[in-house]
Amino acid sequence: MPVIVIANPKGGVGKSTLATNVAGCLAAAGHAVMLGDVDRQQSARQWLALRPPQAAPIRGWDVAADDIVRPPKGTTHVVLDTPAGLHGKRLDAVLRIADRLLVPLQASLFDIQATHAFVQQLREHKRFQGLDVALVGNRVREQTRAYEQLHRYVQTLPVPVLAWLRETQNYVQLAANGLTLFDVAPSRVERDLEQWAPLAAWLRRP
Repeated sequence: MPVIVIANPKGGVGKSTLATNVAGCLAAAGHAVMLGDVDRQQSARQWLALRPPQAAPIRGWDVAADDIVRPPKGTTHVVLDTPAGLHGKRLDAVLRIADRLLVPLQASLFDIQATHAFVQQLREHKRFQGLDVALVGNRVREQTRAYEQLHRYVQTLPVPVLAWLRETQNYVQLAANGLTLFDVAPSRVERDLEQWAPLAAWLRRP
């Protein structure tokens, strides 16, 4: 059961948007997906509560009477969102169960600095060699100086960039209804699906 973690200690980089769409991508492919977060999945629970019944099913944590949380029976893929400030024992706990790690970042100096420190922390962690780690450029505006700066920066990192996702209201409008790019007619989000193609292929890898 692959566990895909979305993490960056920097807040506001689009972790939850990426996590919900990763879950939507997997669910649309027919997988039994659980979406949660390491902070008792409050944001995930709120989004899942908005999800219409006709959409591909995505489940949240099962919470037992003893307050232990676990994936629902039959789950084939787990997607975990993480809060800002992830570090220390909480980061250790997440990395112990992670198989894949996606690190979203945006084209700002603060994002670059925070991501640089986080990637360095990951490289020094004992679990790094066993993880499939990749970056996702988020809310990207091409043909800008900030984009060029970000593009140059990621080329210095020891992890690949899977996708560059544009800034668009599609994500905002769909999230407000518990939906993802993969729940609507492809023609409506054609450009975004094209940008997701390499990320979707990465998710499908065994």
